[in-house]
Amino acid sequence: QRFRVYTTDDVLGVEMAGALKNVYAIATGMGYSLGIGENTRALVIARALREMTKLGVAMGGQPETFPGLAGLGDLIVTCTSARSRNRHVGEQIGAGKPIEEILASMDQVAEGVKAASVIMELAERYGVHMPIAREVDGVINHGHTVEDAYQGLAAETPGHEIHGAGF
Repeated sequence: QRFRVYTTDDVLGVEMAGALKNVYAIATGMGYSLGIGENTRALVIARALREMTKLGVAMGGQPETFPGLAGLGDLIVTCTSARSRNRHVGEQIGAGKPIEEILASMDQVAEGVKAASVIMELAERYGVHMPIAREVDGVINHGHTVEDAYQGLAAETPGHEIHGAGF
């Protein structure tokens, strides 16, 4: 077995990517529970990368960090792995279990649960529109359903892929 190490000077970008990907894994897990198709899952992950990048750069991270291993690489595995704690939380929420019950049944921490509200505070402070993170926060902290979340994303105006604000 081999392990490769890559370096970067962008500590802030790596930290932001590491925190943000957990929230998006919850979103992806919710999608799994709804039975979304692979194309929609890819859409959520791709747009999650865009959201991560916008907030991370607004806070001082380097844009090159996010499409790299600390951003996209970790995002892909956290959103798609059956062993992902945060994806598991999203799936369980989508199955109708209360968040307290889900967390109590886990022997490890799902960091995205607590990160969701903090990320929304940062998004507001830095003026970054983050619809996927907003919908995850709505489900975890404001009583919205998984169906509400995906309907909220579908209602977003797509706009330009790189320069647009919406989902």
